[in-house]
Amino acid sequence: MTFAEIPAAPGHLVRVLTSMADSGRVPHALLFHEDDGGGATTLALAFLQYLFCRERTGGDSCGACPSCNKISKLIHPDVHFFFPTTSSSKACVQQWRQLVLSNPGFREDDLNTALGLQGKKSLINVQEAKEILSILSLSALEGGLKVIFIYLPEKMNTEASNRLLKILEEPPELTHFVLITHAPDKLLSTVLSRCLLLRVPPTAALQHPRSEEFDTLLSKLFSALADRNLPRTLKASEEMAALPSRDSVKTFCAYASYELRQMFLAQQNIGRLAPEEGGVGAGFAPKLKKTFPRMALTAFDRVLQLTERNVNQKIIFTELADTLFLAA
Repeated sequence: MTFAEIPAAPGHLVRVLTSMADSGRVPHALLFHEDDGGGATTLALAFLQYLFCRERTGGDSCGACPSCNKISKLIHPDVHFFFPTTSSSKACVQQWRQLVLSNPGFREDDLNTALGLQGKKSLINVQEAKEILSILSLSALEGGLKVIFIYLPEKMNTEASNRLLKILEEPPELTHFVLITHAPDKLLSTVLSRCLLLRVPPTAALQHPRSEEFDTLLSKLFSALADRNLPRTLKASEEMAALPSRDSVKTFCAYASYELRQMFLAQQNIGRLAPEEGGVGAGFAPKLKKTFPRMALTAFDRVLQLTERNVNQKIIFTELADTLFLAA
């Protein structure tokens, strides 16, 4: 993918990345910080395509040379992908390729679904770190650059992180690390200090995909709140508590946060969103207080925090229902 093919590409980051490549001063470790589904993977891959391209023109890759073709298909022999699994990235690389190519704005939950990991704990373990060290001990197959691409390095266990510290600080010549994180605060400080952090702004995210299931859950919740009906609100919370896994809860919270932002925009008459354009959030904008979206966003952030701590989902969503009922 070229930069020009990325919807709403963040221009300032594109300029920074192309300038690095053009000057030959690319840091040995780039850490892209995105919100889940924010399009950083696509941006990073467009950067790699530019970096490897032999016919750059107009601040973008040509999209046609052999290197561009291989990068765009995720099959370049000197770009190695690592991501959280229950086995190994190498064993799951076909599923990774299919997901990235078919759904560029994929979320963490989409990856877990593609790998069959729903309800399971995935990580990047020490064996993966050993595999990275093994790859870097060999010469690049095409005699040029070599890239280690790590999705969600915050899911590396401590032993894996420590194994990579030295190589992150002093990688072999013509070797670069590209990392995509949703939570840089969860990385070891020693890892974070060895990377150049680039924040991919939320406004640059790909359009949020619609979900009929989540729309139904939110409609029931917002309708009960708008009607000031506590029993229905609690019933809606029970349906949310029945989401099948922590990952699905996190995806739902991201979806709800997006809809709450649409509600806020509609309430403030910004962009004049029609209900069918703004989804559930915009549709309920006239029925809930103008202070509700911001208070609800804080409440859903707490749901995420409690979910990370493995608190029982029914307790989490019952508390959410009580908080939102008071806020509505």
